[in-house]
Amino acid sequence: MQAVGLQTFIWDNNRRSILLLAGFPVLLLVLMFAIQLVLVGSGFVHVPSLYIQGGNPFAFAVQATIRSIPLALVVAIGWFVIAYFANQTIIDLATGASPIARKDDPELYNLLENLCISRGMKTPTLRIIESDEMNAFASGVHEGQFSITVTRGLRDSLSRDELEAVLGHELTHVINRDVRTMVIAAVFAGIISLVAQVLARMLWFRGPMRDDDDERRGGGGVLVIAGIAAAAIAAFLAVIIRLAISRQREFIADAGSVELTKNPDAMISALQKVAGHAHLDAPEEVRGLFLENVEEGVFGLFATHPPIEARIDALVRYAGGRVAEPQPVVAAPAPAPSAEAGPWEGPPAKGPWS
Repeated sequence: MQAVGLQTFIWDNNRRSILLLAGFPVLLLVLMFAIQLVLVGSGFVHVPSLYIQGGNPFAFAVQATIRSIPLALVVAIGWFVIAYFANQTIIDLATGASPIARKDDPELYNLLENLCISRGMKTPTLRIIESDEMNAFASGVHEGQFSITVTRGLRDSLSRDELEAVLGHELTHVINRDVRTMVIAAVFAGIISLVAQVLARMLWFRGPMRDDDDERRGGGGVLVIAGIAAAAIAAFLAVIIRLAISRQREFIADAGSVELTKNPDAMISALQKVAGHAHLDAPEEVRGLFLENVEEGVFGLFATHPPIEARIDALVRYAGGRVAEPQPVVAAPAPAPSAEAGPWEGPPAKGPWS
């Protein structure tokens, strides 16, 4: 029943994600309308006198938005094509990740391969980031392109069982096609961010409007304010949608790791070690893929990941995991001198000044 419940939760989450993704094109239309309002209000676009005299420049902005939909579709499709074929290259450039083969790290490769064999799937490409921070993520949009990336700090700091748990977490993202959903969400968010930046630059270069300009355009200042408000709402909702898609998937991936490894304690101890040591410099759209992504201060309200404490609590409550007390760091004892040590071997004898 536990496996059935988990699978049902995954299906429900995927359905909700599809509905949320459908909201991105709507937000893109809202941003396009906001741009038209700013163009009209600031005088970049000539408004026929019919609309000004009729006191309805909003109608002109609506018609202009409808006329610009084909161009927006072409730009969006082009963006998607680039993201589909070059998403891994873009991610590698943003994070500094590079692929490794079995000969480079046999133990890590075998851990991932064994997990994949248990599910009858092709082993994703392994990548590593030369950073002391501890993090990992999965990427890719189709079979043969999937990849799992870990940092050097994660590789060197986690035990074998903990590494297997993290790999199981990331592999669950691949199995559930979370990576595809997140890449699509990142592309949409990137488009909306680009449009919002274009709008901001238009306002910056246009500068403040004069009162006579405002009167001549029939309340252009009101149009600009309305455009800014629409753009701000669209950008805010885009962030909320992306967060709603990503946060629940981390809980599911933790549960998937336990299902693969049958070791909730290893996932818990891995999260304990990662906490506070997971920072990686990367664009926000990429950080949403990470095993852990911490936002400080007010930005924590818009975090792409649930708190590690909440994830550990879920593993304890629903997977039967146990939280182990952190072990004190004990200095390694000095090696004892060999029985066959010569006069110049072993620890030096203490002299009168020692």
